[in-house]
Amino acid sequence: MSNRTVRINELIQRELNGILRRQYQTEAVAITVTEVRISTDLRDGKVFVAIIGNDDVVLRRMAWLRRQAREIREELARRITLKFLPKLVYAIDETTPRSAKVLQMLDDMVRENPSLATPSASVPAESIPPKATP
Repeated sequence: MSNRTVRINELIQRELNGILRRQYQTEAVAITVTEVRISTDLRDGKVFVAIIGNDDVVLRRMAWLRRQAREIREELARRITLKFLPKLVYAIDETTPRSAKVLQMLDDMVRENPSLATPSASVPAESIPPKATP
């Protein structure tokens, strides 16, 4: 991915979060844009959003977001000047729930076996590299 694409991804992410916070305060209170991936030709893009709430709330907020996609894209076009403003598709970012599940599993493992919580104090001296002297 080129440096330009990375910058455009970050710019669109920042602006989308700003639009949601300023213009859709009550509806978008539980929505955060976590990542934007724009194609190299700048025609298409995928917006990953994290939505706080149970499954029903997530589905309702996602449906709302998809209904507002055209208006949000028009506001984005007013804020960003690009030759082509990408057509954005919204998707739920699964990394937050997945990471919470992994942390819960680790907590359960430590609860079952407390010796896993204490780090090993024995590190062989030969595995530690010597300090470089100036």
